[in-house]
Order: sequence, then structure tokens, then C-alpha cells
Amino acid sequence: MLIGEVARRSGVSSRMLRHYDSLGLVRPTGRTVGGYREYSDEDIRRIFHVEALRSLGLSLRQIGRALEDPAFEPSDLVGDLIRRTEERLKREQELLERLRAVDASAPLGWEGVLRIVELLHGLNSPHAARRQQTVLVPAEDLPVPTELLAEAVLSEADLNVAGALRWALARAGGDGVASLAAGARSENVDVRRRAILALAGMPGDEATAVLAEALADSDTTVRGRAALAVGSRGETAAVPALVRMVVEGTLDVEAAEVLGTLARDAGRADRIMSALADELAAPTADSATRMRLTQALAEMPPALARDVLRNLAEDEDRAVALLASALRGLLEAGE
Repeated sequence: MLIGEVARRSGVSSRMLRHYDSLGLVRPTGRTVGGYREYSDEDIRRIFHVEALRSLGLSLRQIGRALEDPAFEPSDLVGDLIRRTEERLKREQELLERLRAVDASAPLGWEGVLRIVELLHGLNSPHAARRQQTVLVPAEDLPVPTELLAEAVLSEADLNVAGALRWALARAGGDGVASLAAGARSENVDVRRRAILALAGMPGDEATAVLAEALADSDTTVRGRAALAVGSRGETAAVPALVRMVVEGTLDVEAAEVLGTLARDAGRADRIMSALADELAAPTADSATRMRLTQALAEMPPALARDVLRNLAEDEDRAVALLASALRGLLEAGE
């Protein structure tokens, strides 16, 4: 079969068939009397073999190696294709995210687009100092869009840069809450922790609602940070989690302080005092736990804590009794 007929039937151009011939990929078995290339059935099968490998993304050099090297393993070929495809998808995903970030910021004109691109380069820099400078010293006195800040907060591992990002996001207002809310529900616990820390610094009912949802999180750190933030906003939904933090010794000092602040309201005080008393009386409470609960009583309104501390001063646990007596003395001296 001559080259023109092969090109028509295979869909591979005559020019490409000549290129295959020059590279040694598919050399026609014969020549006519006039010197024209003449392809055998085996040659045509090889053409389709080359085209199939090209459709997988192989270069012509890789195809030549695969066809000619008897030691070449198909598994090596597939593994290499997987790696190359993953790298390409990663680059394309990064490009897509940058384009979405530019689009979401609604830049005005080419100067606005270039400004957003500059910000993206700064926030994605491998150098922590550069990322921090991008947030703290925005060029041309233009603020960093909240969507970019929120995304950066969720991925930033450097503590100093993360702090700068949360500060900038809190100053920007509540526009970033939606992005942080998605992070607070992430399967990645590190992302959830970063989201909750950022939300804790953001005002508004929307942020409070997301923080309250995190009170049921499976991670102790997420629950604790959410409880401190929700309790600091005067929400009683945080009380059980805060009491549990005191019992477990997780940020127990901070939890006791927030409970004390909540207990300044008479409507909440009885509930908080009852919860602490129940934990003190629990048969499973060991000495260390009861010491923390006794210490937490010092944060409660003196009028409510005094009687409980008086009883604890007679406790069978000597350490608890001494602590309760000392705290009662401090409360009475301060009145």
C-alpha cells in the first residue's frame, strides 16, 4: 500500500509518515520500481501502535524506546505517564485557582489584574518573610482581597505568617467567613485548626455560628479553640465544652476564665456552678481533676463560690482542701 493510501486510511498525514520514516519509527518494508514507499500490513499495524502510544502523551523518542528496547517494561511506561499526568494536573489546578482568585477579586483593568497576580506571587512565595511582607505591607496601599487572605490562612504553616494573615483578615471584616467556614469543615484537621483560629478573631453572627458548629468537632484542639471563642462572645452553648476542658486539663486556665466571665450573668451563673459541682462530685474525678475544678471556682462570683470552697476546705483530699482554703481566704480578703 502506497503512502497516500495509508495516510487516507489511517488518518496519519503523509508528512507525519515521512517523519516516522526519518526517525526510524515506521520504515516501509518496500519501495516501488519508481521509488515510492510501500507499506506492508505489519507496517500499518506498527503505525497504529505508534499512534496509540502518542495518544497516551508519549514523545516520539519514548515511543521509539518502547518499541525497540526489549528490556523496556510496560509498567515503567505507565508509571512515568502517571507521574507526568499528575504533575500536569497539579500545574493546571494551580493555574485554575489563580485565575479564580483574580476573577473573584473583580479587578478593574490590567493594572488591577497585575496587582492581584503580584499578590498571588507574594502569598505563594516559598519564603516566609516574603509572604508576611505581602500581608503587612501591601503595595500601593491597596488591601489584600479577603478571598485571597482566607485561602492563605487555611494553608499557612508558619506561625508568624499565619498570625499576620489572621490579623489582616480580621481587619478586612466578615467577607472571608464563607471561605473559612469551608475550611472549618475540611477533612484535614490542620486546616480546621487554622480556620477556627481565624474565625475566633472575626466578629459577627456568621462567624459565631461556624464556631458553635465546631464545638462538636472530633479534634480536641478545634473544640477547645471554638469553645473559648464562643464563650467569649457570651454564648452559653460553650459551657459544657468549657467545663470539659477544665476536667481534661486542656487549656483549663483559659476555659475557667471564660466560664468566670459568663458567670457574671446571674442567669448563667447557677448553671455553671452546678456543672462544676457535679464534676467535683463525680466518682471518676481524680485528685488532679478536682484540683483544676477547685481552681476554676476562684473565677466564679465570690458570693457563689464561697460556700462551695468552704465545704471543699474540709475535703478528704488534703491537696484539694488546702487549695480550697487558700482560695476562700483570697476571696474574702478581696471583698
